[in-house]
Amino acid sequence: MMALPKVEVPTIAIAGTTQRFPVRRIFCVGQNYADHAREMGGSPDREQPFFFSKPADAVVESGATLPFPIQTNNLHHEVELVVALGAGGSDVAVADAGAMIFGHAAGIDLTRRDLQADAKAKGRPWDMAKGFDASAPVGALTPGAPPTAGAITLRVNGDLRQNGDLSQMIWNVAEVISKLSSYVALAPGDLIFTGTPAGVGPILPGETLVAEIAGTAPVEIRFEP
Repeated sequence: MMALPKVEVPTIAIAGTTQRFPVRRIFCVGQNYADHAREMGGSPDREQPFFFSKPADAVVESGATLPFPIQTNNLHHEVELVVALGAGGSDVAVADAGAMIFGHAAGIDLTRRDLQADAKAKGRPWDMAKGFDASAPVGALTPGAPPTAGAITLRVNGDLRQNGDLSQMIWNVAEVISKLSSYVALAPGDLIFTGTPAGVGPILPGETLVAEIAGTAPVEIRFEP
């Protein structure tokens, strides 16, 4: 019989320590900033949030040089605040959600936009548009709950492409956690990407991306030419 494979749990750095945060699952909330909802043709109204997932091993550390993703001619960047859970639960009240947070980080939700558009048009899932290899770069975690306001930006080759504020979220972090916990039982090790402001756009081979959130370590990645 073939030997059982050895599978390593993906981890991300924790600022100020040599310890690593183990990643269990990755959830993402869509269109959580009004200006981004508009640019994607959606409604900025406070509708119920919707969620999608990425595999845990989509995580990429800051400083990585990545091969340009296959099967796309329209790769997009989306800077996001990422929260990491140190506790879990189901049907968590908004008032209790903040106590579940271990830390927060800057992240980039990479999207094969052409595949997403095709999936939307055909009423199919987004999995291959959002959950591909190395599609979730995440910077070092800052322990504790994230700020409710502060700059969230992304630069491509030094040019500012996305420039928003965490206060512009339609659903705040505690509300996102609470709503997500009504669909699935959250657990320690879960990451939640909390949405992106306006300005999402294409990435070309050879370009360098830097995503920053006020008070948090940046995440920087580069694509091979």
